[in-house]
Amino acid sequence: MEEGTPEAGLPPVNRYHESSGCIPLDKLIGGGYPKKMITQIYGEPGGGKSTFCLMAAVSVLKAGKCVIYVDTESFSVDRFTQIADSRAEELSERFYLYEAADFDQQASMIQDAGHILSTRDTGLIVIDSATGLYRTELEHGQDSLQRLSRQIVVLLGYAKRYDIPILLTNQVYMDPAKNDFAPLGGTSLFHLSKVILRIDRMDVLRRVRIVKHHAQPEGDYLNFSMVQEGIQVSGEQINQGPNP
Repeated sequence: MEEGTPEAGLPPVNRYHESSGCIPLDKLIGGGYPKKMITQIYGEPGGGKSTFCLMAAVSVLKAGKCVIYVDTESFSVDRFTQIADSRAEELSERFYLYEAADFDQQASMIQDAGHILSTRDTGLIVIDSATGLYRTELEHGQDSLQRLSRQIVVLLGYAKRYDIPILLTNQVYMDPAKNDFAPLGGTSLFHLSKVILRIDRMDVLRRVRIVKHHAQPEGDYLNFSMVQEGIQVSGEQINQGPNP
C-alpha cells in the first residue's frame, strides 16, 4: 500500500506515526502517536483514557499488525468489542493481552513483550495504566519510582528498536500547591514521555489537551464525548491553547 493511500475505513498510512483511531485527534497531535517515542495520557478516573488506548489498538490491528496490551485496570472485553465492531473476533487473534495483578508481574510482562516483538509484526504497545500498581507499591514504601523508571526505559528501548509507538496511561493525584490534579511518576516519567495529553471531564463534554509535544503547540485541545464506537469530537477544528 502506498503512503497516504489507506485501506477502506482506515486513516492515511504514515511512516512516522500510528493512527489514534480518530482523524481529528491525529491532526491535533501531528499525525498520530509518534513511532520511536512514548505518549502519555493522564486524567481523572472515568475520563476516557482506556478508550483512547483501545481506539489506537483497534486501528493498528485493522492495519494488519499485532498489538501488545498490558492492562492493570480490569480490561473491558465489551468495550473492545464495541470499538472493533464486527471485526472483534478476527482482530483479537493479533491482540496480545497481559493482565498484571502486581508491579512485579507488570515488569515481567514488559520483559516478555520482547519475544513477541522479535517474532511478530507489532505496531503498538499499550500500558493501561503504567502507574496503577506503582501507586500500590508507593503506599508500601517500596523503591517503586526507580522500578517504574526502569520499566519505562525498557519500553523506550522497544520503541526505538522496533520503530513503534508506546502508549501509556497515567493516574493522577491532587497537588494542593496548584489546587489541581497532577500525573504520577515524577519528573522521570515526564521527561521520558515525548508527548503528554491530559483529559479533563467537563459538564457534558470532555477535553483532550496537549501538555507536552516535541512538534505541536502545547495547550491546543479538542472537545469530545464518549460514544459506543470510541469518541466523537465536537467539531473537527483544533482549539488554540492555552486552555481556558
